[in-house]
Amino acid sequence: MKINRRKFIKNALTGGLVIGSAFLTGCSEISRTAENSIHDLEKKFTSDLNAKFLRQIISADNSTARCIMWQADSKLNFPKVEVKLKNSDATEIFDAQESFFAEDNEEILQYTAQIKNLKPSSEYQYRILDGEHCTEFYDLKTSTDKKFKAIIFPDSQSADYKVWGGVAKVAFEKNPDAEFFVNVGDIVDNGEDTSQWHAWFNQVDAQLKKLPFVPVMGNHETYNRAWQVRQPVAYLNYFAVPENGVKNFSRRFYSFDFGAAHFVILDSQWEELGKEIIEVQKNWLREDLAKTAKSWKIAFIHKDVLQYRINGRPERLEGFSDVGENFMPLFEDLNFDVVFTAHLHTYRNRGRLKNFQADETGPLYILTGLSGDVRYSNLWINHKLDKVIAPQPEIDNYLTLEVDDKILSVKCFLHDGSQIDESILRL
Repeated sequence: MKINRRKFIKNALTGGLVIGSAFLTGCSEISRTAENSIHDLEKKFTSDLNAKFLRQIISADNSTARCIMWQADSKLNFPKVEVKLKNSDATEIFDAQESFFAEDNEEILQYTAQIKNLKPSSEYQYRILDGEHCTEFYDLKTSTDKKFKAIIFPDSQSADYKVWGGVAKVAFEKNPDAEFFVNVGDIVDNGEDTSQWHAWFNQVDAQLKKLPFVPVMGNHETYNRAWQVRQPVAYLNYFAVPENGVKNFSRRFYSFDFGAAHFVILDSQWEELGKEIIEVQKNWLREDLAKTAKSWKIAFIHKDVLQYRINGRPERLEGFSDVGENFMPLFEDLNFDVVFTAHLHTYRNRGRLKNFQADETGPLYILTGLSGDVRYSNLWINHKLDKVIAPQPEIDNYLTLEVDDKILSVKCFLHDGSQIDESILRL
């Protein structure tokens, strides 16, 4: 439900005063009384509400909508989100829904609000309300059809999330114009460990409040504390991503629009969770791409498309993974421009590939690297399709993606902000 709070209060107060007191006062006095009552109501709000892990989640159309999520230490009575255009007093209020779930022997008291009917290319502010209590206001910016920048983080799984926090800090400081950010799976090391999720959230707390986040599920999101595979309960509950319309695989894969680009987030965890999803995703992907008229098509999938030889394992041959064998032909048929992968904790630019070989008419394939503290030093033997390889042994990195209606640019930076690679595509 959406309400213009200021307009509603003013109309209600003014209407009541006109009915009961019109013979005593003129219209100007009524107006002043109504305005004073509004100010009195606003003074009742106390900025002491703690919305833990407050975050913006990407929506299907980010020019008009956004998802707001947060957690609370105790159950809220009247959870709502108040939204206003920046430098405006007119506000709208959106109801928040309880999205509680149980995980790691703990009940997570969580709330979700879907913010809709926003104006494109606009700067907003929002805050959380609960009765007379509120948070401060935070920024929310809707997308445009013009140029935008995003930050891409590879696997952030960690033993200590301070390294991840350091990489993220540099990336955001160097790119204050970024409009959203992505994590390409293995967000945490153990998907059931609540303390790891809290550590991850805390390291990017300021950015999650003001920039939409794009999560990609990795295999580590499917592990329980005993390191056995199970459904990714925390991942699927923490991130209310756009629905895909596939009943048995809700939120496992999804798509969204931002500027001149259509993004697809795919699930590569069929070894862990069952192979049925392969054909389901292929069919969904064809249908999804048939609906978009965006200039650029970009895919994210956690596991990589190539298979590497491994030091100490001579039986393992160079080639293509089952992810590559299943999806690379489809990426080509559907005219994807870029495919981002992760999982191997190394940055590799393969250039453009088609029919399983170098071809400038195929998609650009980027293996994104690592942004946590789990390193596989000297594990992988270089693949013949690798064009650019990060300095060895592996160190942390992040990427930027810049897109307008004619040019797409991908840059890779080491943890200190020094650039090591750039790819440019033109329509």
